[in-house]
Amino acid sequence: MPSTTGPLAAPPHRRLAEQLLAWSERTRRDLPWRRTRDPWAILVSELMLQQTQVARVEPRYRAFLDRFPDPASCADAAPAEVVRAWAGLGYNRRAISLHRTATLLVERHGGRLPDDLDALLALPGIGPYTARAVLTFAFERDNGVVDTNAARVIARAVAGERLTVREVQDHADELVPLGRGWEWNQAILDLGATVCVKRSPRCDRCPVADRCRWARSGWPDPDPADGSAGTSGTQSRFDGSDRQGRGRLVQALRTGPLELERLADAAGWPEDPDRARRVADGLVGDGLAEYADGQLLLPA
Repeated sequence: MPSTTGPLAAPPHRRLAEQLLAWSERTRRDLPWRRTRDPWAILVSELMLQQTQVARVEPRYRAFLDRFPDPASCADAAPAEVVRAWAGLGYNRRAISLHRTATLLVERHGGRLPDDLDALLALPGIGPYTARAVLTFAFERDNGVVDTNAARVIARAVAGERLTVREVQDHADELVPLGRGWEWNQAILDLGATVCVKRSPRCDRCPVADRCRWARSGWPDPDPADGSAGTSGTQSRFDGSDRQGRGRLVQALRTGPLELERLADAAGWPEDPDRARRVADGLVGDGLAEYADGQLLLPA
């Protein structure tokens, strides 16, 4: 478990760290991936949580780890099995990336996740956020973990201005109290997810409002989080999109192969077979499906 004592960040952030950590000790969300330091379980949770709500992830996380408790069990399975176990989470490309990562872990790393940033970044589907999350939440390293929630807090409370990718990460790393990276990053992620939200931030409930540069200056426009690197932008419409059609095709494939003449119906575009075939081609290109004998099917 994380340390509850130890030095805090150097001035000018020491008081902010004290307040945020004290708030987190009272309010930290009890989530299953916070009860483990198993690097594989942490990686699975982080990939599942990308653009997917916690409530949807929790039951599927448990079921997935029951089926694939370690990289070897995932690597031994067919990609189609992993895609089926990913049902309900969306962004199915993550399942293929996870299977590829598991295979490489078995082949090159003895079936274990490395505890090195560059080695993690070399694995499929693992970017700067996910790599640092594994290092922090599995290996308890003192590095800043920057997702859209943390980036929003840093831009508003710490910088009070828009930030570049490098600036956000530099601030994040500087803020981490020595020896308390696990606690600190959970705290800042929770603050961004529940209080310092994108629209209508709940500043009256914020434990560091008196330290927030944006609040202390009177919340001037523009919001420092708008346009800062790492913060979420406007998401494209889902209804009627290619993403929706991709999801429908993958869901249909989980029950068995699709005859090519059925692609348009399965994608929800019975009057637009060319669009359905283009989206199917995209699934094949991403490794999520393959063509065989006049059918579209999950990868073997």
